[in-house]
Amino acid sequence: MRIEEVCRLLGLPGEVVDHYLGKGIVELYPPQEAAVRSGLFEGKSLLLASPTASGKTLIAELLALHVALVRGGRTLYLVPLRALAWEKAEGFKELFGAVGLRVGISTGDFDRVDPALGSYDLLVLTNEKADSILRHRPSWFFKGLEAVVVDEVHLLADPYRGPTLEVLLSALRKEKPGLQLLALSATVSNPEEIASWLGAEALVSDFRPVPLKKGVFFQDGIVFPGEGARPVGDEGKRDPLMALTLESLREGGQVLIFVSTRRSTQAVARRLARRVRDLLTEEEKRELQRLAAEIEGDVEERTSLSVELAKRVVDGVAFHHAGLPSRHRRLVEEAFRGRLLKALCTTTTLAAGVNLPARRVVIRDVRRYDPPYGSSYIPALEYHQMAGRAGRPGLDPYGEAILIAKDREELEELLSRYVLAPPEEIRSQLSQEGALLFHLLGAIAARYIRTLTDIPGFFSLTLFARQFGPEELGTILRRGLEYLEAEGFVEVAGERIRPTRFGSLTAALYVHPVSAMILREGLGEVGRRAERPPFSFLHLIAATPDMELVRLSSKDIPELEVLAEEAESAGIFLVDVPGFGERGYRRFLAEVKTAQVLANWIEEKTEEELYIDFGVGPGDLHRLVETADWLLYAAGRFAELFGLRLPELSRLRRRVRYGVKEELLPLVELKGIGRVRARVLYDAGFTSPGKIAKASPEEIAKLPHFGVKIAENLVREAREAVRAFFGPT
Repeated sequence: MRIEEVCRLLGLPGEVVDHYLGKGIVELYPPQEAAVRSGLFEGKSLLLASPTASGKTLIAELLALHVALVRGGRTLYLVPLRALAWEKAEGFKELFGAVGLRVGISTGDFDRVDPALGSYDLLVLTNEKADSILRHRPSWFFKGLEAVVVDEVHLLADPYRGPTLEVLLSALRKEKPGLQLLALSATVSNPEEIASWLGAEALVSDFRPVPLKKGVFFQDGIVFPGEGARPVGDEGKRDPLMALTLESLREGGQVLIFVSTRRSTQAVARRLARRVRDLLTEEEKRELQRLAAEIEGDVEERTSLSVELAKRVVDGVAFHHAGLPSRHRRLVEEAFRGRLLKALCTTTTLAAGVNLPARRVVIRDVRRYDPPYGSSYIPALEYHQMAGRAGRPGLDPYGEAILIAKDREELEELLSRYVLAPPEEIRSQLSQEGALLFHLLGAIAARYIRTLTDIPGFFSLTLFARQFGPEELGTILRRGLEYLEAEGFVEVAGERIRPTRFGSLTAALYVHPVSAMILREGLGEVGRRAERPPFSFLHLIAATPDMELVRLSSKDIPELEVLAEEAESAGIFLVDVPGFGERGYRRFLAEVKTAQVLANWIEEKTEEELYIDFGVGPGDLHRLVETADWLLYAAGRFAELFGLRLPELSRLRRRVRYGVKEELLPLVELKGIGRVRARVLYDAGFTSPGKIAKASPEEIAKLPHFGVKIAENLVREAREAVRAFFGPT
C-alpha cells in the first residue's frame, strides 16, 4: 500500500502524506500493511511483533493521528526509559504540529500531577510516571483517552521494570475496559500468550527491510550457520575486534560494539582510534574536531572523562555509557546517526536504550557480572535486541551481528545459546522480592482495592495470575497484606481495607514501603538527637531500597570500615548497623560510600575529584543527586506527617540539588548560576543577590566563567529579586 492510499483510507490530511514523502516513505512495509488491514484503525487491540527497523513506530504514529483527527480522542505513549521518552516526543512533534496537534511529555515528579497533561493529543510517559499518576486518580486521565501504545513490551520480562509495566497495564484495563492497546516489540517468543492477556490480536512478522546475518567470529573468519566460515583479513587471529571493525569501515559501514563494562568501552575505543583515524576524510576530521571542542566546552565542570571522550571523538570513535553526562551521550548518538562517528563502543546494559543502528554489530561480551550472583550469561532476548541493531534501512545493503569465540567449545556454545536460539518467553516478574508489596500498596491507595475480595479480583488481571495461577498469587498477596497492616500502611476492618495516612503518603510519593519504614525509623531517631549532621540524613536515604548505590569494590572496604566505625562511635547512623558476619554488611558499606559521595558533593568537591576518588562519572552523579533530592523531599513530607520540625532537611535538599555549601544557597537559585559560578561570585565578595544588584555588569564580567551577556542577565535578575522581596526603593 502506498502512503497516500493509507492516509486517504484513514481520513488523514495531506500534511501527513507530505511529511512521510519528505522522509522518503512511499510504501508501507509488509508488517505495516498487515497492521492497517488488521482492524487496528477500527479500534481493535494489537500486539505487533516485528524486527527492529520494520516500521512499528510509524503504525503508532498513524494510530495516534487517527485517534485525534478522526475519532476526536487522546493517545498515551508508554516507554520504559526517560531518554527514550524524550527521543520519541521530539520525533513526534514535527508531524503532529503540522496538523495542529499537541505532543506532551512527563517523566518525573512522581507526587505531582499536572492537569495540563490532559490537554495533549499525544502524551508520552515513562511507565513509572504513568503508574504514579494513576495512584492519584486524576479526573482528566481517562477523559477522551482512546488508545495506549506500549513500546518495548518485552520488558515485561525485566526483573526491575517489568512489574510496574504489568501492574500499569492491568490497572488501565480495569479502569477502562475496552481501552485500545497497541503493544510493540522486536523480541516476543510467546506473542499469542501476551496478546491474549492484553485482550489483543498477535501480529507477528519476520520481515526486515535490511537482511540480517548472525554469526560467530572464530580463528580468522566469521562462521555463519549453514554457510561455513568467511575469512576476515590478516589481523583476525591477532585482534578479532580490530579486524571486524576495519573490514566494515573500509566497505563503507559503521560498527556498534557491545562490551560488558564501562572501562572496556573506553579501552576498546582507545585501541580502535589509532587505526580508524586513517580511514577518515579531511572534511570528517574537521567536523570531528568541532564535535570534540563542543564536548570539552559543554559542561561547567570539566572532567577527565569528557577529555578522554573528546580525544576519541577526534579519531572517529566514541564510547557510550551511563557515567557520561546525558548531553554528551546525545551528542555522540547524533554524530553516530549522522555517520560522522564510525565506531561506537557501549555497554550491554544500555542495549535497550540505544537506538543506534549500524551495518555491523559486534557483541564481544556475553557474560556480565551481576552482584551478588557473580558472572553469568546474558539472556538470549538481550542478544537478539543487540543483534537487531544491525543494518540501516536505505543506507546498508545488509546487517551483520557477530559474536566472538575464543575456542571451538565457545563457538558451539555461542551458536546454540544465541545465534540459533529464539529469545526466552516473556514471563511475569511480579513475584520479585519487594515488587508485589510496592504495587499492592499502590493498588490499595489508588482505591482499586477496597475490600479483601477486591485483592484477587484486581491481581487476577495480571500476567502473573495467568502464568502461575491464583493459588501461588494468593499466598504472596496474603503475606504482603499482613506485612502492610502490621507496619501501619493499611487498616483492615472486617472485609474493608483502606490506606492509613502513612500508607497514602508512601504511595503518593512513589517510594517503596520498606523505604518509608526506614525513613520513619530514622526520622524518629533524629528527634532524640541533639546533633544532626548532614551525613546522618545522607546515610539514611542511602539505606533505602529506592537509592541506587554507588558500586563497591574490594579496595574500598578497609577505608569504609574505618569511616563506618568512627561514624557509629559518634552516633551518626540513624538506623541499625549490621554486624560483620551478616549478609547485608557489604550493602551497608555501599550505603556508606554512597552517603560519602553525596557528602563530598555538598562540600563542593569537583566532578573530576568525585570521578577520581569514587569512580562516579557525571552521569552517575546526576542520577544519584536526582534520587537523593527525591528521597530527601519524601523524608521532609514524612517528617511533617509525624509532626517533626526538621528545617535542616529542606536546606540539605537544596544543597544536594546544587552541590554547594550552605553559604552559596542564595546564589545558586539565581538563573544561570551553577555551583562553579556561585563560588566565584562568593569568593569575590558578591555573597548575596543584594550585593550583586548593587554591582555593575562590567564588574561581574571580569570574573572567571563569566562573560558580558551572563553578567548583564545576572545583575538584572538580582535587582528584580531584590525588588520582589523588598518592594520598589
